Amino acid sequence: MAADPLSDLLKTVRLTGAVFFDIAAREPWAVASPPRELILPKILPGADHLIAYHVVTEGHCFATATGGQAIALEAGEVVVFTSSQSHVMSSGPDMRADPPTADVLEVAAAGTKPFCINYGYDGGAASTRLVCGYFACDARPFNPLLENLPPVITAAGPRSDGGGFIAQFIRFAVAEAAEQHAGSDSVLTKLSELMFIDVVRRYLEGLPPQQAGWLAGLREPHIAKALSSMHGKPAHDWTIEELAKQAGLSRSVLAERFADVVGIPPMQYLAKWRMQLAAELLTGGNANMAGIAAAVGYESEAAFSRAFKKMIGVAPSAWRRRGS
Repeated sequence: MAADPLSDLLKTVRLTGAVFFDIAAREPWAVASPPRELILPKILPGADHLIAYHVVTEGHCFATATGGQAIALEAGEVVVFTSSQSHVMSSGPDMRADPPTADVLEVAAAGTKPFCINYGYDGGAASTRLVCGYFACDARPFNPLLENLPPVITAAGPRSDGGGFIAQFIRFAVAEAAEQHAGSDSVLTKLSELMFIDVVRRYLEGLPPQQAGWLAGLREPHIAKALSSMHGKPAHDWTIEELAKQAGLSRSVLAERFADVVGIPPMQYLAKWRMQLAAELLTGGNANMAGIAAAVGYESEAAFSRAFKKMIGVAPSAWRRRGS
């Protein structure tokens, strides 16, 4: 079975979701995103990147990133802020709000999830309901997905696809928020991660033909074969000739097309991907340095350590201490 570079990447960058909010609001209302430095330690200590999402389950609202235009959202739609940018969710465009205080976030992180917040809603009819949450992941040493996603992504659910995963996520999330069964926290975490993957897939499918970047490479058949080969056997002693054979291209055509689409040459990509795998192994377990070196294609621990420090800027041992 061929390797799936997108799945590989999502595993190695430790994508995880947590801290969920079930918001019921009555107009007029507005809420600002919490600062990333308050959210990240509660989701994935040591991670350096925050992604926020908001799913409109009832009514309508607006999403506005700082310095950006207001985006109108209807029930069944989701907005994802991929770059930790501050933003406001509100009942009307151009509204201002203060972010939740640290004590609210402490209670939300420690208590039953999703954490319910009301804005001007006293038990009567709410004009809007949202399920909101956050993902954390590693941006370093190599996360080409983050480098290729726009700051804001929107996607539609039931109206556009008659069901689809976003629609299913909304149904499950609403049920979990309302009934709060045992294990709701874990269910919402996994559902939100799947929802994010679905949003990325939709974005990938909608890329224009002339688009360049890592995501565009996943869609280009020859480049995708080369990427799949490197991801499937990262420790293999790949050459550009062998990769070209796997991709069904000549050596020169693969080298040129890969660099044009992905942005870096194939062998440089392989080196970066190996370091990403090594970083994940260093952070996530007790594997010895020699074993990690062999897993990412280096014949000796010394050669691996030199390559890691040259590319990442710190020794493997220092990276391991950083993640402990």
